[in-house]
Amino acid sequence: METIRPRWWKPARDESGNPAALCGLCFHCCLIKQGLSGRCGARRFDGSAFESPFLGKFVSVAIDPIEKKPLYHWRPGTKILSLGSLRCNLFCPFCQNHAIAHPKGETAAREISPRDLALTASRHGLAAVAYTYNEPTLQAEYIISAAPLLREAGIATVMVTNGLFSSEARDELATLTEAMNIDIKAFGKNSYAPLGAAEKSARGGRGSAEETVMENVESLFRAGVHIELTNLAVPGISDSEDRFAEMVNWIAGISREMPLHISRYFPAYRYEAPPTDIRLMKKLESIARGKLKFVHLGNVW
Repeated sequence: METIRPRWWKPARDESGNPAALCGLCFHCCLIKQGLSGRCGARRFDGSAFESPFLGKFVSVAIDPIEKKPLYHWRPGTKILSLGSLRCNLFCPFCQNHAIAHPKGETAAREISPRDLALTASRHGLAAVAYTYNEPTLQAEYIISAAPLLREAGIATVMVTNGLFSSEARDELATLTEAMNIDIKAFGKNSYAPLGAAEKSARGGRGSAEETVMENVESLFRAGVHIELTNLAVPGISDSEDRFAEMVNWIAGISREMPLHISRYFPAYRYEAPPTDIRLMKKLESIARGKLKFVHLGNVW
């Protein structure tokens, strides 16, 4: 496979004047010192080169219903080829996919070239590929390399993401991605702090993680990407009715027809709070339906 190099970085110096790399892929804008990795663990600087060893490498390949992403209003009833890689740029204590988002030790990954990806999807009669399970922002350069080949084969590109990419990465991905499900992890001032995000970005955007996600949703929607949003109601983190109502008002200000998936939390990884109360789920659904046309509850039976 042709080597795909990481982008959105520039040479810099650390506080001691030693060579370093400033990564511009996502909200964190990590200053990566020699021999170390960024917060995501997927971008490294060895003193002379900036590397991303997981580009084009995947640990999970599956065929899913499109509704599992979840995307309910984009090609409903179809199947999609799903790819998951390694690492994440957030540290949610309730992560459902922590085994690949924050693996312990070495994890075997399969290298898939963009051309082989297109052939695999075509062979299975699939017209879309989703980068999902872990944070696909970390595969941005691969996505950009693969998308034109996929389009030539009539195959669309989908991302299931936390939306914390930089504006530079976002603007290029917007031209190549047909649909995204963006996870609004939390809403309100410093609401991403429990998830491992600093209060403010080192540069650019609106400042906070929440504002970065908001800006990206608004920009991608204007660019014509099909957007559906997910909000996981986590006790003690993202279960405030007032903040949820603020989020719904913001979504309605973009479009009342932007679908919102409200998902019920269950204990996972390092978070042991009990599952979200069904009564709260119904209350959040009622709040959302007062402003939005398409509201869906997830993980509720």
